[in-house]
Amino acid sequence: MREIADALRRWRAEGGAFAVATVVGVQGSAPRQPGAAMAVAAGGEVVGSVSGGCVEGAVYEAAAEAIRTGVPVLESYGISDDDAFAVGLTCGGTIDLIIVPYPARGPSAGTGARGAGGVLDAVLAALAADDAVALLTVVGGGRLGGQVAVWPDRTVGSSGVAGLDVAAVDDARGLLAAGRSGLRRYGPQGQRRPDAIGVFVQSFAPPPRMLVFGAIDYAAAVVRLGRFLGYRVTVCDARPVFATARRFPDADEVVCERPVAFLDRAAVDARTVICVLTHDPKFDIPVLRAALRSPAHYVGAMGSRRTHADRLRRLRASGVAEDDLARLHSPIGLDLGSRTPEETAVSIAAEIIQSRWGGSGRPLRATRGRIHADPGEPSKPSEQAGPSEQAGPSEQAGPSEQAGPSEQAGPSEPSADPVAPNPADAPSAPARPDG
Repeated sequence: MREIADALRRWRAEGGAFAVATVVGVQGSAPRQPGAAMAVAAGGEVVGSVSGGCVEGAVYEAAAEAIRTGVPVLESYGISDDDAFAVGLTCGGTIDLIIVPYPARGPSAGTGARGAGGVLDAVLAALAADDAVALLTVVGGGRLGGQVAVWPDRTVGSSGVAGLDVAAVDDARGLLAAGRSGLRRYGPQGQRRPDAIGVFVQSFAPPPRMLVFGAIDYAAAVVRLGRFLGYRVTVCDARPVFATARRFPDADEVVCERPVAFLDRAAVDARTVICVLTHDPKFDIPVLRAALRSPAHYVGAMGSRRTHADRLRRLRASGVAEDDLARLHSPIGLDLGSRTPEETAVSIAAEIIQSRWGGSGRPLRATRGRIHADPGEPSKPSEQAGPSEQAGPSEQAGPSEQAGPSEQAGPSEPSADPVAPNPADAPSAPARPDG
């Protein structure tokens, strides 16, 4: 829902009716995962997607009907074997959606905590403030479409069953703390058993952080992709002439400070991504030593293989353990044959995504099994290796070796055009990790 939140706020402010369709279950292969959302306004405007185009037309009609009747509805869409033109997912999977209508209201009605609209208002306000919140929706049995907004210390709304409110809210807080979403089932009075009432809990954690150290031309491209992927991006460099908001307009924050000093006070958790692009031992060794001992999910550093070997030697000499060194992604990025800063940024972003979801980093044609695998489920190599299998990552040049400028551009040699236009640039549209 996060990616359509701006439109929902606007529609609420305008007072018109609309409906939100949310994926709550997936079986087999499907292009979007639970939590993906699409909204339809009474006037016909559509935002978001639940299937990448496969069933959006049918969902639009179902949402329009829900707006007309004011009644929530649970829909399922799968592949159709009987009619090639029937509604269905050509990828062969099945998706379940809950469609919840939100009625029109007068422009002076304000926001309140009563009803689905009040719950939605509370969730939208939390998203705008980057507060952690979970949205609990009844998707089977009970009061279909009943919703509760859940924070660690309070709630807004009700499922319609007192016992269910207690059990489901408690479970939702656990899921929120873990940053997970999922379907839970309960008995008619909220008993914890796989029974009559299904509840979908969608957790909205604050955006994960990306910390980029080194205000060089490559950093500007990495910042743009980081924002596009839904990260809250900070650029840090010790040199005031380079660490400016004007040079990095896409960054959420630009900090002029020694990298290690900033990292020592920064909030770093298991979702944080750290990219060290300083390419200078006096900066990158101290910050990498701190980063590798932090809970950060990903730590990468730019440089040639010669630079990487020297970096490992220095880090070992400074007392970094081998287990921590094994976490270092260096040279940073996947082997895509990158040449330009923008191409190298794509290589870095690809490795971050691969590290997050456990993908193989191989061409899909060289793998078998489900394309949209569950998080952490590795893709399997095909029986016949494609050309990309003939050389493993250790045998191929990293992006910084292939692109000469990355080996030459030290901290004192920034590009004259650090924010060159990127044709692939697009408005920030998180995909989350948080849903």
